Amino acid sequence: MPEFNTVAILLLLTLIMLWNLDLVATLLNLGSLKPELPQEFVDIYDAEKYSQSQEYTRATSRFGIFSSIASLTILLCFWFFGGFGWWDSWTRSLALGEVSTGLIYIFGLLFGNYVLNLPFTVYATFVLEERFGFNKTTRATFVTDQLKTIVLTTLIGAPLLAGILLIFQNPDAWVWAWLTFSAFVLAITYLAPSLIMPLFNKFEPMEEGALKEAIYKMAKGCEFPLTEITVMDGSRRSAKSNAFFMGFGKNKKIALYDTLVENHSTEELVAVLAHEIGHFKRKHIIQRIILSLVQFAVLFYLLGQLIDPESSFSRQLFAAFGLTAENISPHAGLVFFGILFSPVSRFLGVFLNAWSRKHEFEADAYAAEAQNTSDHLITALKKLSADNLSNLTPHRFRVLLDYSHPPVLARIHALRKLMPGSTA
Repeated sequence: MPEFNTVAILLLLTLIMLWNLDLVATLLNLGSLKPELPQEFVDIYDAEKYSQSQEYTRATSRFGIFSSIASLTILLCFWFFGGFGWWDSWTRSLALGEVSTGLIYIFGLLFGNYVLNLPFTVYATFVLEERFGFNKTTRATFVTDQLKTIVLTTLIGAPLLAGILLIFQNPDAWVWAWLTFSAFVLAITYLAPSLIMPLFNKFEPMEEGALKEAIYKMAKGCEFPLTEITVMDGSRRSAKSNAFFMGFGKNKKIALYDTLVENHSTEELVAVLAHEIGHFKRKHIIQRIILSLVQFAVLFYLLGQLIDPESSFSRQLFAAFGLTAENISPHAGLVFFGILFSPVSRFLGVFLNAWSRKHEFEADAYAAEAQNTSDHLITALKKLSADNLSNLTPHRFRVLLDYSHPPVLARIHALRKLMPGSTA
């Protein structure tokens, strides 16, 4: 059974504090909903659409509160009733070796968490998103997606995890674990668009026409090596819109959701493209990759310290989850480190999100300068917010905690200051 030592008590208090912090942010966010439509959006929203966007915020917020209560309750019950220690004892009883035992331990917990969260995923997809007209996913597609995800996670994740567990059988192995994991992440980032994403969506080359010509013209003017433009069948699962870039070096590709193409003009789509190009031209992508690699290095170093059986903190941490000092292991350490690091990650996220919001403002500015007007991007942002039923008046505390993108009103105001003559 777990030992409620100093580490356990501090972790418990921190998890509860974080949940309450998120609850306060949610309540403040709901309180910031205003019945009056901001003047900036009178040309895009009508009263019904604005009311629907606010109800969508309320519904997703209520669902978020309920699901977070359920997740925290499940974790605490499993912890307090000795689930982590019991599962460790059971997997060790199979006498399969450290790596095989670690794979069963971690994948067993992951699968259990997946099963417990599946009802929430089903509700969010077929009830919540369906209610507001977003869901286009059929039951067959949903089931197929889940099966594909499980198979891919096993085929890709198991060898990586096995390699990391094998590396950690040796002392001071965190450097090699970090290098292995970093190489894997970079490889997946490069290969996913061509090998993994087509398993879930269809990517068709964009048809010849004015839109394709305008996009290539913009890319050429920005000295951006765009090699391919595709349209993704996003409408197969959702009515929401998006666009993203793929590839490294001189092999850049762009994928546009079919819903985005259908709902926006050529100038607006080019503005969205220019914004994404802005991330590359301002070196945001490489900055984020470097930061991620540094984060991985720190995390693997800390993990290496965490599974040191000579460390007093390690013994207390494992005891807090019902494992003795003799059973300190890399696989359990990975799980406990994930739980232990979640509060730290939440705190760091405040600064990372602020950095990301700064990047979004910079990319917006680049797009406006590339088109010599901010009108098209402003109109595109307005339409995207309406299509996705975005919250137009989020509370500053919610933005501080969770927003990787600035609120749409803040982006529009920044664009208008950059180019005061904008009329959109």
